[in-house]
Amino acid sequence: MYRCMLRFSELPWQCPVRCMSSSAGKRRAVHSSFPVLNLPLHPIQHHVYEANMRNSNACHKKYTELREKVNKGGGENAITRHTKRNRKLLVRDRLRLLLDDDDFLELSPFAGLGLPYGDIPSAGCLTGIGRISGLWCVFIANDATVKGGTAYPITVKKQLRAQEIAIQNRLPCVYLVDSGGAFLPLQSEIFPDKNQGGRTFYNEAIMSAMKIPQVAVVCGSCTAGGAYIPTMAEEAVMVHQIGTIFLGGPPLVKAATGEEVTPEELGGARLHAEVSGCVDHFAWEEKETFDYTKNIVSTFNFQLPDEEEDRSKRKAVEEPLYSSEELMGLAPRSYNYSLDVKMIVSRLTDGSRFQEFKALYGTTLVTGFAKIHGHLVGIVANNGVLSYEAALKGSHFIQLCDQRDIPLIFLQNTAPSEALTLSTKQAEINSNRLKAQGSMMAAVACASVPKITVVTGGCHGADSYAMCGRAFEPNFLFLWPNARVSVTAPGHVGALLPRDDHEEEEKLNRRLDEESSAFFSSGRMWDDGVILPQDTRQILRDSLDIIKQQHYQLSTKKSQSVLLRM
Repeated sequence: MYRCMLRFSELPWQCPVRCMSSSAGKRRAVHSSFPVLNLPLHPIQHHVYEANMRNSNACHKKYTELREKVNKGGGENAITRHTKRNRKLLVRDRLRLLLDDDDFLELSPFAGLGLPYGDIPSAGCLTGIGRISGLWCVFIANDATVKGGTAYPITVKKQLRAQEIAIQNRLPCVYLVDSGGAFLPLQSEIFPDKNQGGRTFYNEAIMSAMKIPQVAVVCGSCTAGGAYIPTMAEEAVMVHQIGTIFLGGPPLVKAATGEEVTPEELGGARLHAEVSGCVDHFAWEEKETFDYTKNIVSTFNFQLPDEEEDRSKRKAVEEPLYSSEELMGLAPRSYNYSLDVKMIVSRLTDGSRFQEFKALYGTTLVTGFAKIHGHLVGIVANNGVLSYEAALKGSHFIQLCDQRDIPLIFLQNTAPSEALTLSTKQAEINSNRLKAQGSMMAAVACASVPKITVVTGGCHGADSYAMCGRAFEPNFLFLWPNARVSVTAPGHVGALLPRDDHEEEEKLNRRLDEESSAFFSSGRMWDDGVILPQDTRQILRDSLDIIKQQHYQLSTKKSQSVLLRM
């Protein structure tokens, strides 16, 4: 009787299993020889492929134009003022000095474009993940050429998402602070709510308690709320005669007391390094701050794999049998132009190999195992309407991957609209499908393994939730430029409206056509960025490498309170 009452966590075999998994990095992976997906393009598919290719080229052109726009920041005049008058480096030049190389994953570069209050290129700050001293780190870097570094609602949203990624993947975080504080006319959308300005500082405290290292580099103004970022980081570096930290600047001091004071006297690097102790490292020039930062990062307690061994593993990886450029012709211009999703899978996986799971059941959802740059992954891919059988199959496979600690890759291209209920038979089918989709949603929500979603076509309706949409918190979510994100696809809104209301239908279809585009979505940060189809394999590799790094951090289990600076 006593043995039956033992708690599950106290069973005698539980500890050895946990100990074995902690040393997994030292053991050789189980050999696999998955079947090859031999799926070349057939002549009968050429007209669809060519139509998709034309659409992808048009999307690529828009992508390039928007890239050029955001790379210019606040424009020529703002850049001149920033570099000549203020004698500061541009944000991308700072990143070149900080990161080991230019191979970094930039997040949401199109955030802030096309908003009701105007264009805010890159939301006024660059966020991403790059290597510093060999370690993947999240960076949050203000771009003071955009509106003087003022924080808009979209700026706050972008910074919070970067912190969320750092927390979810246990990544060190580096803040390059050059901020003028909140944009006051929009204060009601920046200050009061839970996921607005104050959440940044809450996250800093939580990350410190979780032993996620944080470093702040003060390379410009830290005014008002911006002043708390370096003072709550674990270590801070500040530049002489460029960096300042104060709640209210010299004009506010003069208005309040009549006293005239310079920014350097009020909150300069020498004051905070020698008197207040708010910063830990004093730098004479900007370039010196990045040497300090790299040295700080090298003190983080990570034990990374041997570089030579890692390089040899990368060389041993099998490339897909087909060119990644062909993915542009497989990116559907609309749902009706979708080809077999296994053709996409075969252009993403190592050696085009794929071990399919339940191949003959629920065929409108493709599930199976593959490797991407040596990482074992489970793939869940739409190949038609998410039927009752397909949803059950998806639930089974997701739980299987969760049990085996295998990351999940979702390739999402959902049906444009729900099936109408026009008969008792159809009502029964829809009810069963609804229950099965609910089970799949629960499996996705409760799966504790990393999840990466790539929207290759449509992201519509409840099907998108079951395929790990934004609300289900994937570690990363990316869109192809041809993707559409809306409750129903443009041209299909009639199914949701009363009959014969043609004027309203036409009006909503026009609105959906504009608001469902990938660039509209990315401007509002409903994703982590628009990526080109041909770059997907490399971005998945980087994402999986980034997620895996947390296993190399030492001493994460020791409980710790928040690190208080003074």
